[in-house]
Amino acid sequence: MKKVLLVTGGGRGIGKSTAIMAGKLNYNVGINYLKDKEAADETASIIKKNGGNCISIKGDIANFNDVNNIFDELTKTFGPVNYLVANAGDIPKRKSFFETEISDLERTIQVNLIGTIYCVHKFTNLLINQNLDGSMVLISSEAARFGGNHISTYAATKAALNTFVVGAAREVGPFGIRVNAVSPGTIYTESLENEGENKLKQIRASIPLGRIGTVNEAAETIHWLLSDKSSYVSGSMITVSGGR
Repeated sequence: MKKVLLVTGGGRGIGKSTAIMAGKLNYNVGINYLKDKEAADETASIIKKNGGNCISIKGDIANFNDVNNIFDELTKTFGPVNYLVANAGDIPKRKSFFETEISDLERTIQVNLIGTIYCVHKFTNLLINQNLDGSMVLISSEAARFGGNHISTYAATKAALNTFVVGAAREVGPFGIRVNAVSPGTIYTESLENEGENKLKQIRASIPLGRIGTVNEAAETIHWLLSDKSSYVSGSMITVSGGR
């Protein structure tokens, strides 16, 4: 059977690396994006240049109708979706939660927690209704463990996802479906590009391995969890943090 993977938030960062790697591993890839079509199309272009198959799909995972449309479009193009990487997330500006606008708090919760659960709900029902096995990886964050640095609402959504993974794995396991999470620590993405060298030096000094992780290192872990190499792993969270 064809391997069909949806990567939400697949235009940048860990999502982009995961999608590109998937193309090389012979997945048919759906690259979901919200606003940045150019970034999603760039990811798609790289996959196609490497000989892979993919499509870019616009949609807001915080809207369940959009989630339905995303899965429907990918299914129409490549067939049943049997792999999911729920990577899309809202990272708010660093600010105390009590100083943050309620609408911004609500958006973070709606995307990171409810939107991710929407995706898992849709994906699981598609698999069960078609009697298919499947594997999914949700992207958490080490902020869930320590509360984040002025991103406490974001951290709370990721902590909730960690708990959801454990319970969901028990519920979907009897159907041959696996669900796991990857919890990245400090990974070099666009969010770090504007940090000065002094700040980056401080960050590196706080990490036992002495360096900032790469998006490819996170993607490698994600793909191990998706694959049959981790066939007896479900309900787990793997930390990718350099020992921090």
